[in-house]
Parts: sequence; C-alpha cells; structure tokens
Amino acid sequence: MGAYILRRLLLVIPTLLGIMLVNFVLVQFVPGGPVDQAIAQLQGGGDVFESFAGQGNDAQLNSQTNAVNDSYIGARGLPPEFIKELEELYGLDKPAHERFLMMLWNYMTLDFGESYFRKIDVVDLVLEKMPVSITLGLWSTLIAYAISIPLGIRKAVRDGSRFDTWTSGLIIAAYAIPGFLFAILLLVLFAGGSYWQIFPLRGLTSDNFSDLSLLGKVLDYFWHIALPLTAYTIGAFTTLTLLTKNSFLDEIKKQYVITARAKGLSESRVLYGHVFRNAMLIVISGFPGVFLSVFLGGSLIIETIFSLDGLGRLGFEATVARDYPVMFGTLFVFGLIGLLVGILSDLTYVLVDPRIDFERREG
Repeated sequence: MGAYILRRLLLVIPTLLGIMLVNFVLVQFVPGGPVDQAIAQLQGGGDVFESFAGQGNDAQLNSQTNAVNDSYIGARGLPPEFIKELEELYGLDKPAHERFLMMLWNYMTLDFGESYFRKIDVVDLVLEKMPVSITLGLWSTLIAYAISIPLGIRKAVRDGSRFDTWTSGLIIAAYAIPGFLFAILLLVLFAGGSYWQIFPLRGLTSDNFSDLSLLGKVLDYFWHIALPLTAYTIGAFTTLTLLTKNSFLDEIKKQYVITARAKGLSESRVLYGHVFRNAMLIVISGFPGVFLSVFLGGSLIIETIFSLDGLGRLGFEATVARDYPVMFGTLFVFGLIGLLVGILSDLTYVLVDPRIDFERREG
C-alpha cells in the first residue's frame, strides 16, 4: 500500500502542472487583463468590460499612443510610458512562457505572490477565506449523511412500497433543482425578499457577535448558515440515499442474511448487526469524495449569492478583476485539495475494507 500511495503522491505533481498549464494558456486568450482593469479604474470606468462596451465613442486618438497601446482598449490618451510601467508592475512585460515558469518556480518555494488590487499576500487571502468554504462543505456533507443513510435503509427495507416510490420522486426532484436557483428561492421566501424575514440575508455572524455568550454565538452562527447549508445540501441526498439503498438490497440477498434469519434472529438484529456493517463500507469510504463534490460544486455560486467570504467567491472576484495571482492561487489550492482528497478516498476504502488491494489491481 505504501508504494501505491507514493505513486499517487508523485502523480499529483504532473497533474497539478497540467491543470495550471491549461488554465494559464486559456487566460492568455481572454481579453481584459490586469492592465486593462487598472486603466478602467484609473479612468473611472470601474470595470474593464465597460471600456469594451464604449470602445467606439473616442474619435480623436493620439497616433503615438495608438501605436503602443493597440491591445489596451481603455488606454485612450494615456502615455505609452505609463502603460509600460503598468506592464512591468504586473510582470506582463515578459513573454508568456517566462511568466509561467517563474510562477511555477515561485509555487515550488511556496511563494504565491501578492494580489494585484488588494495588496495582500495570496496565502493570507486563501487562509482567511478557506475556513468558510471548508465549514460549509463539511456541515453539508455531515447533514447529507445524517439524512441519506437512515432514509436509504428505510427505502431498502420497504423496497417497492409507496414510501419508497414517493421518497424517490422527492429526492430526484431535489437533485434536479439547480443549487443557485434554490438559493434564490430561499432568499425570496425566508430572507426578506418578498415574504418572511426569518433568516439573515448575508454573512456568517451578526454585527454584535463578539458581545454574545457562547450559546448565543453558536445559535447566531447556525442561524446565519441555515439557508446556505440548505442550498448546499439540496442536491447531495440523491446519490447517497440511492447508494445506501442499493448497498443494503445487495447485502440482504446474500446467503449469510438468510442463515441469520433461519437462526431466529430478529429483523433489527439481522439488519443492524450484520447487514449494516457490510453495506456501509462503500458509503462510509465515499465520505471524502462527497465532501469534495459539495465543497467544489456549490462554493462559487452559493457563496456569491449569500455574500459569504469563501474560496469560491474569492476566485470568482479574482477572475472578474483579472487578479492573476489570486486566480492561480485559488486554482492551485482547489486542484491540490481535489487530488489529495482522491488519495484519501482510496485510503478510506482500504481502512474500511482491508480486503481491497489497489497495488494488486494495478499489477
């Protein structure tokens, strides 16, 4: 098993390299880089895309400036020396391959750079935002397991009944609802949109959080995350519930269950004393993968809708602002977490069921 883990860890390096390379190449073809963003802010445009929209309104162009600044649509009337200084400031005066190799070298030395527009180290930004995303992802995964496992067992026991049919319909319908659409619906219904003002609209804590008692802080925290957690978790029940149900149905049909019943054991003793332990192997071992899917799949849109300062929202804002250090820093973190969780999933399989041998399978 040690050799398998080592091989998987070594594969992390070329995989991350491929992820970074593909995204770096794609970014080179996307208009509106950090220089355009800086120019738009300096000229009061607020956003580079407004400069794109108004590019046909300036008739009088300085010929010398035009020759230098063809690639910067918003740089109308700005001296070429100033544009050159901006390029040097953001490191865009070097060829793309040099910038990519320099970025990789900095990442190898754990130097992720500084945000172009926030003037904060990328590492500090990521460490600041990561607890929000991890907390929401972890709570969502725990809630999904807490509901899906009992529901899946119940569906397996009552397979083919009306209960099994209508619960299947409900969880499939929940799976089909886009998370962002359900989040907006929750805001409209319960956060003062058009009906009830029951839950807060944004943030994880109240303004007076520091003045509350310990119990008050706990209640305030759960009061704030109720809607985001619901939106996060709405689509996570289906796969887990059906996986639990099918695992139990497979185990119930096996010979040892028939033998246990023939010995006179009660149905609950057979179900929870014998079937549960074997049927839960694949469900429990899939915990890291479920957490990763919730963590990566819902963080961007849900955090943006509920104004939560997590990694998803940080990456989105960095992409809009063309803040390359933050963009690639969050991409690196997401990619690394995804690859490590994949390895953790394999380890969990082995810990739960020692009969699994990945080295023998690879051989």
